[in-house]
Amino acid sequence: MKLTKIAQNILLTSSILTSALLSGCSNDKPATEQLTLLDSAKPRLNIYKEVELTADLSHLSEQQKQLLSTLIDASVIMDDLFWQQAVGQSKKDYLAKIKDPSARKFVELNYGPWDRLDSNKPFLSGVKAKPAGAQYYPEDMSKAEFEKNEFNGNKSLYSLVRRNEANELYSIPYSEAYSEQIERAAALLEKAATFAQDKEFAQYLTLRAQALRSDDYQASDFAWMDMKNNPIDVVIGPIETYEDQLFGYRAGFESYVLVKDQSWSERLAKYAQYLPELQKNLPVSKKYKKEVPGSDADLNAYDVIYYAGHSNAGSKTIAINLPNDEQVQLEKGTRRLQLKNAMQAKFDAIMLPIAEQLVSPEDRKHVTFTAFFANTMFHEVAHGLGIKNTINNKGMVRQALKEHASALEEGKADILGLYMVRQLLKKGAISDGELKDYYTTFMAGIFRSVRFGASSAHGKANMVRFNYFADNGAFTKDEDGLYKVDMDKMSKAIDSLSELILTIQGNGDYDGVDKLVKEMGIVREDLAADLLKLEQAQIPVDIEFKQGKIVLDL
Repeated sequence: MKLTKIAQNILLTSSILTSALLSGCSNDKPATEQLTLLDSAKPRLNIYKEVELTADLSHLSEQQKQLLSTLIDASVIMDDLFWQQAVGQSKKDYLAKIKDPSARKFVELNYGPWDRLDSNKPFLSGVKAKPAGAQYYPEDMSKAEFEKNEFNGNKSLYSLVRRNEANELYSIPYSEAYSEQIERAAALLEKAATFAQDKEFAQYLTLRAQALRSDDYQASDFAWMDMKNNPIDVVIGPIETYEDQLFGYRAGFESYVLVKDQSWSERLAKYAQYLPELQKNLPVSKKYKKEVPGSDADLNAYDVIYYAGHSNAGSKTIAINLPNDEQVQLEKGTRRLQLKNAMQAKFDAIMLPIAEQLVSPEDRKHVTFTAFFANTMFHEVAHGLGIKNTINNKGMVRQALKEHASALEEGKADILGLYMVRQLLKKGAISDGELKDYYTTFMAGIFRSVRFGASSAHGKANMVRFNYFADNGAFTKDEDGLYKVDMDKMSKAIDSLSELILTIQGNGDYDGVDKLVKEMGIVREDLAADLLKLEQAQIPVDIEFKQGKIVLDL
């Protein structure tokens, strides 16, 4: 049944109201009844350590500070939009049902009543399991129903799936579904463009505003790739698909407001030139590495001064590799943004305490911030390596592997990042530290990331990798329960796992990745004991931010 836009909007309004009612009745108790914290969740309330998100803004002009302030205003709207995508209600409406301040805060951190760092388990009374498709799809829609129906925009990154009065599935673009908020955000980006002193950045902001209104982001992605000299940056819009755990098709709204660290960025600039050579030498058959990564990629370090939406939900991102558009990646490469201040906060609050608990005394000196920074950076660089299109006409890897695509891509980036470090150390392109620093810090980092739980693509990828490394003897555990890296076996495991992941991606092997995740993406007994040890030592799982204009004195 073909609907006019007016009819679709009427139906959408009905669908949203129905969804809100379902959220209040099927997932929650009625709105008049307060939601309370489950006893089982009370020990989880302190898993985040608060960090003040600041940066040195003294070198910026008053006009640039106005620019930052306006970008934060736009980011707040992204935050509101992600609440709609995650729970189907505004933050204000949902929190109104919760009296307990500690429960309210935990809901705010998780953007809903499901613990994002504990496999999305409900932590409020009367709340059912989180829908795998969040609020992107009707909650009663099965994967089989979706896959047997063809309709315009069925796999669109930027649309919601709803039902019409005939119970048929259809999609409605974000720009229509969230038209009022989208228009306000677009207007703020256009206002920000008037404050931008860098012409390329002003052009990007203008195009990004147009993209929000049209749901066509490619032109703004190309413009973002062309920016080289702007001291301020913003990553804003519907970007990552992690929230859609049903298919991984739909993108969640988010934002990062950033200030460039020029001196650190200059140190990183040299690495992008090695990408084509590294791609040729990947440890996999030639047919899986025929694609040539864009040579216009760049690496830069930033202090992030504001997180919003998906980027602020649960675990906090410390590095960015964008854009996700495969055509832009093949033509231009990607930009890798290292969020240095957030990274340092996680290293100090989490990584070092983990090393004290789980790494052998003689190896603890090899857990360094330099290695942590580099491993994180090369993880992002490695997203540009490998394969984006299947070799057997199954289309893009992302679509062929469906809900497993994100987890496998994160696993690929981690493992190829280590491969890159090893190769660049051999070439002398990296001069800081030794290979054991990077391997040992990476091992400690697995314990950090695996605590994000199976609901996180990064957490699931780390479970697979931990079990694979353990099975291949990449590290050993002594009688005191402390770990030490076996350098030779670690290198061999890196190469064999790289080959496995790239082959699955290139073949678009959904059954293969499904089997890998089911068999290896689990917490085994030994790892569970290690994680309990970290919990008992009260080491935070992640950080939360005290952020905003007041903190920044804007």
